[in-house]
Amino acid sequence: MGVTTLAPNSADDPLTYRPVALVDLLDRVLATGVVITGDITLAIADIDLVRVSLRALIASVGALAPPEPEAAP
Repeated sequence: MGVTTLAPNSADDPLTYRPVALVDLLDRVLATGVVITGDITLAIADIDLVRVSLRALIASVGALAPPEPEAAP
């Protein structure tokens, strides 16, 4: 009699490692776009000296352009 084990299901655990090809990842990013945000604060002795905020949108032009209206027949 064989022993079966339950493999983790990615639907149950979203943090489960799933390999994704770089081409597929780039295709998804360019098709839907992605927003990258970040903040960097340089401080000395609890005094904030410099603060840099970054917000970037990465997407293809086709994903951001509104759809063209269809021509009348």
